[in-house]
Amino acid sequence: MGAPAKDPRARRSRRALEHALLELVRTEDLAQISVSDITKHARVSRSTFYEHYVDVHDLAASACTDLFDELVAGLPLADPGLVDEAEPADNPLVPVYTHFGTHAELYRSLLGPDGSARVLSHLLDRLRVATTVNLRFAARSSARVTESPPGDPLHALIAGAIVGTAVGWLRGDAPGTPEELAARVWPRLLAAALAG
Repeated sequence: MGAPAKDPRARRSRRALEHALLELVRTEDLAQISVSDITKHARVSRSTFYEHYVDVHDLAASACTDLFDELVAGLPLADPGLVDEAEPADNPLVPVYTHFGTHAELYRSLLGPDGSARVLSHLLDRLRVATTVNLRFAARSSARVTESPPGDPLHALIAGAIVGTAVGWLRGDAPGTPEELAARVWPRLLAAALAG
């Protein structure tokens, strides 16, 4: 991804390009969207696009950062009390799957068969880092959780499980509501975290 712009005009250009992509991806698959489509929609030149981004996938990853931050903020396990309940009254995965459902069209386009491996990698990296931090915090607060070292495959396993189940759910592989999906997934993620 390109470096953050300091010049107000550059920030406006980046915002316009990101907004244009997010608008276009709601109605078209990412693979069908060209730099020309984006620049036309954003009303900026191609050279402006290439001043900030390498390609459409670079722009997509950057445009989704705020969305991914919103998702990461809803991740469970930051509350160490959660590990003491196999089925908590308020399942901590409900906000996560609700987030995916709220932005279903966007996630289907970005993470579906014609989506972007770069966007997927960006999302998995953010979830993996958040999982590492959350598990470290839980380990310091609960005897049931063992602190795992940085780079532990458990962190990638949990991040991948969250994204994989969400993508399958959005595709229709796992019908049901966010609450029903969360009820099926939470005990398995908790078991993985405790086994780690």
